[in-house]
Amino acid sequence: MTTDSQHNDTSGGSPVTFINVFEIDGVDLDEFVSGWEKRVDLMRAKPGFVDSRLHRARSTDTRFQLVNISHWSSEELYEAAIADTQFSTRTRAALDEAGQAVTPNPGLYDVVAEVIAP
Repeated sequence: MTTDSQHNDTSGGSPVTFINVFEIDGVDLDEFVSGWEKRVDLMRAKPGFVDSRLHRARSTDTRFQLVNISHWSSEELYEAAIADTQFSTRTRAALDEAGQAVTPNPGLYDVVAEVIAP
């Protein structure tokens, strides 16, 4: 997927994938997803942002009920984006909200293998 933000990348870095898996109670999912949509709106305008998808487990028995996978044109631009004070404030608020026990498990990843259907 190519977006206008990719064309704004002047960092010279290589693409990176951000993955964050969330442990969260099923009753809090809809509220958390609503907040996530607001936080991702901040990111979509940042230089280097490519795309983001939030995945929801089909089974309530799944340990990680939500998985966020985002792509950035470079680690440097990702780091600059998350340094935004408005984003960090919203992220902290999401974790501190009463009634939501959320455990995020974030990390940056590089592709080491890829299989594509013939």
